[in-house]
Amino acid sequence: MGEHRATGACTRGPLFLTDRKAPAGTPTLDVCPETGRARLSYRRAEEIFEENTRLLANPLASPDDIEDLDGWTLHRLRHSALTHDAEDGTSTPMLLARSRQASVRSLERYARPGVDSVARHVAERDPAARRRT
Repeated sequence: MGEHRATGACTRGPLFLTDRKAPAGTPTLDVCPETGRARLSYRRAEEIFEENTRLLANPLASPDDIEDLDGWTLHRLRHSALTHDAEDGTSTPMLLARSRQASVRSLERYARPGVDSVARHVAERDPAARRRT
């Protein structure tokens, strides 16, 4: 009942698509420009994503236990993307817009750069290091 489009096949449009063409009147952003199929509902996309990431989220588990495992969620995927954006130096206003958060304080959970990210940031902005290269 719906599927994930092939990696690399499209560079824009919805990621999770229904099996059928989108009905007339479907908003353009909810239709794949390549296939004409509609975006899945968030609920159904979440179910498919969670189901298909159970073994990835539990690498030491046996495939026989798949029904008892929890996979990743779309919220976790979104959180991860925002964290990587923050580590890569995306501006606070852009992070606020992308996260749909109302305050900078609410971004704290996403903007927790790792040790390597902080070291890279400091090295890139260290005037003494730039003179040595």
